[in-house]
Amino acid sequence: MDRTKVALLGSGFIADIHMESYHRFVPDAEVVAVYSRDLKRAQAFAQKHHIPQAYSSIDELIAKSGCEVVDICLPNFLHAEATLKAAAAKKHIIIEKPLAVTLEEADAMIKACADAGVKLMYAEELCFAPKYERVRSMVKEGAVGNIYMLKQAEKHSGPHSDWFYDVNQAGGGVLMDMGCHAFGWFFWMLNNERVVSVKSSMHTVFHKGRTKGEDNSVVIVEFESGAIGVAENSWAKHGGMEDFCEVYGTEGVVYADLFRGNAALAYSRKGYGYAMEKADTTAGWSFPIFEEAFNQGYPHELKHFIDCVRTNKEPLVTGELGRKVLEVIYAAYASAGQGKKIDLPFTPKVSKPIDLWLNP
Repeated sequence: MDRTKVALLGSGFIADIHMESYHRFVPDAEVVAVYSRDLKRAQAFAQKHHIPQAYSSIDELIAKSGCEVVDICLPNFLHAEATLKAAAAKKHIIIEKPLAVTLEEADAMIKACADAGVKLMYAEELCFAPKYERVRSMVKEGAVGNIYMLKQAEKHSGPHSDWFYDVNQAGGGVLMDMGCHAFGWFFWMLNNERVVSVKSSMHTVFHKGRTKGEDNSVVIVEFESGAIGVAENSWAKHGGMEDFCEVYGTEGVVYADLFRGNAALAYSRKGYGYAMEKADTTAGWSFPIFEEAFNQGYPHELKHFIDCVRTNKEPLVTGELGRKVLEVIYAAYASAGQGKKIDLPFTPKVSKPIDLWLNP
């Protein structure tokens, strides 16, 4: 059987991770084209990864590349437009987090894909990360009894790309970038249980001169059963990246750390690798990871989606999860802005989620 043809939209850090995953772990997929807003970047990315076609127009890529799947790794504010174009052309779509900037965009994207009869997968890698999935299987087997609290944290000293710091492109700060992982994982662990309220605190503590967005946040999500989820996210944490979860139940507890459990321990005065150019994440003590993309679940989610396209199955993680996550993000920004707990459903009309904090 021929390989499924994929077009990759984006040429940045996360697009590199997707390409590594396709090349090494998804033999049924063939990336046939790449798009970047800058044609020279697209061409350089294509040459680096041996991709035959490069475009600076999404319309042209969709019309000419012969792709069956569009993989969206673009800045947040471009997600909706790219999805609507791909759906109109009957292309299946996998999209990086967050699903969209606004709930209205999310609803339009989900509807467009449903109307076109194409699959829409929300690429939440924590739903596929091997360590996190081992934790979930233990919980399903009854190892910890009834869950009463979940915690998930992702922290580092700031993103690699400048657009993350522009709230007009990103829609917010660290919550839009990394908080969405925690909320998606909470829903995944609790079988999409309904959220009843959200309480949050957020501040800009390190990147004050660079962004209007928050770079440190703590969010408490209360679910219908009484279980709570605590999300800790930061762009202000030095000394390397952290990504860990904790599950507390009536019969036990489980901890998982994506990085430290199978990492080397290193100290570098200057730092090393890509991070030397953009951040201090490898200077000082750090935990170099063997098979980082694999540990974080990227190959697993991409392989799953390609299999869903080839065998006509519904993805385990869909656009509906992305919409639920976005609603929690809305409530978290509103809670920080108003200094009180926000009950759900919560669907205010805003141009970007962070406005609920900056202009409560």
